[in-house]
This record gives sequence, C-alpha cells and structure tokens, in this order.
Amino acid sequence: MGYKSYKDLEIYKLAHKLAVEIHHMTMEELPKFERYEEGVQVRKSSKSVPTNIVEGFGRRRYKDAFIRFLIIVHASCNETIEHLEILYDTGSLKKDRFDYLLNEYNLLGRKLNRFISSVKEGHLI
Repeated sequence: MGYKSYKDLEIYKLAHKLAVEIHHMTMEELPKFERYEEGVQVRKSSKSVPTNIVEGFGRRRYKDAFIRFLIIVHASCNETIEHLEILYDTGSLKKDRFDYLLNEYNLLGRKLNRFISSVKEGHLI
C-alpha cells in the first residue's frame, strides 16, 4: 500500500495536531516562567515528531533511511512525554490536560511502533 503524501499518514495527522496543541498549551496555559524554560523544550520535541515524519517520508524510497527517521520520531515522542511529565510533576501542567496529552502521545507511540514494523516488513513503502 503506497501513500502519495505524508499528509495521508495517520501518524502525521495525529503528530501535527498534537504539536499545534502543545504550542498553544505552552503559550496560553503554562506559568510565564515555564514558557521559556520547559515550554521551549516541549515545543521543540513535539514539533520534531511531525517534521521528522515529513523528512523521513521524503526518503521513503530508501527503506533504511525511512526507518531511521521513524526511530527518531519515536524518540521525540518519548521525549515529549518526559517533558509533559516534568511539567505535571512540578505543578505547571494541570492534571486533566496532562492526562489528555499523555494518552494521546502514548497512542501515537503505539501507532508509530505498528507503522515502523510495517515499513520493516515492506508493506508500506
């Protein structure tokens, strides 16, 4: 099954949506001092997820390169979760917002695992 655009990928759609949500959350909901400390870090890691999907998709003809980028994507997803946990544990992120974002990033991580497996098996190139 081939994809014409990275925008067709479910993992891209979810990653992009979450990066936009993280951006708004850090600018609107975090205490001011966190916007430029942990807020910057979580924005960078969350935006790394969709941008590396895009870059990896551009190299999809080279299976190993595509997989390498997808592994980077998964690592950035995990990094984002860690930043969210730090924000929550320091009291800067409210529980309901944390729970929602954690669930969404865990879902994205599972989808990434399945997608990586499918690429490795040669089903999605």
